[in-house]
Amino acid sequence: MGLLRYGGSNDGIPIDDRALAHLKVAIATKLRRNESFTLSWRDPANGEHGRETIWLHPSIPLRFVFDDPEPPQLNVKWIEQLMMSANSSGGITLTDEVLELPEA
Repeated sequence: MGLLRYGGSNDGIPIDDRALAHLKVAIATKLRRNESFTLSWRDPANGEHGRETIWLHPSIPLRFVFDDPEPPQLNVKWIEQLMMSANSSGGITLTDEVLELPEA
């Protein structure tokens, strides 16, 4: 389980390493363009209906902390989905991984 550390806080937002690796690509792309946006996710600690949102801005410190020393192979479809949501008025919504199904 990785952590997204935001705003200079030592507290982190726990996110699965694989999901965090994909989020990192989407977030870094937006911030590199000097674009601000929101990031929303469901908070399992608050039950099924709990969710949180933070405002991401290039001037606010952000740190990605991974438990696994090796980066995962990235799923391009999932990154594309995260980028589509990043470019929407609602910002990035962390969703489950988009799996590519074999063609029949």
